[in-house]
Amino acid sequence: MSELRIRPAKTGDGETVLRIWREADAVVSTTDDLDAVRVLLDRDPDALLIAELDGHCVGTLIAGWDGWRANLYRLAVLPGWRRRGIARALVETAEARLRSLSARRGAAVVVIDHDHATAFWRSMHYELDERIGRFAKML
Repeated sequence: MSELRIRPAKTGDGETVLRIWREADAVVSTTDDLDAVRVLLDRDPDALLIAELDGHCVGTLIAGWDGWRANLYRLAVLPGWRRRGIARALVETAEARLRSLSARRGAAVVVIDHDHATAFWRSMHYELDERIGRFAKML
C-alpha cells in the first residue's frame, strides 16, 4: 500500500467529505451538508480527520471532544479502499488526538445492525454498553 496520511480536514474539503459519506453508504443525517461541515470546522478545526492515499481522500472520522466526553462519529472508508487498515489508522489518530486533549474515554456512534461496523469497533477494543440508549431530537 502507498503511504497513508491522516490529516485534519480543511474548509475546502467539504464536498469531498460529503462525497465520501455518500459513496461509503453512511447513514444519512440532517447534518450532511456543507454548512454543517463548516460549522464543525469553525468550532473545532482538528475534529474532522481525512485519510489520504496517493493524493486521494478515501476516508473520514470525526473525533469530537466537548471537555467532558470524547465521541467518534462518521467513520467512513470508500468501498474500494476497505480492509487495508485505513479505518484503524483513522481511529488510532483520533484516539491520540483525544488523549492529547485529556479525554479519558471515547465512545463511538455505531449503527448496531451493521455487523461489519460492530465487528470493527470490537476489534478496536470498544465494548457495547447496552445500558445506554441514544435519544435524539431535531433542534
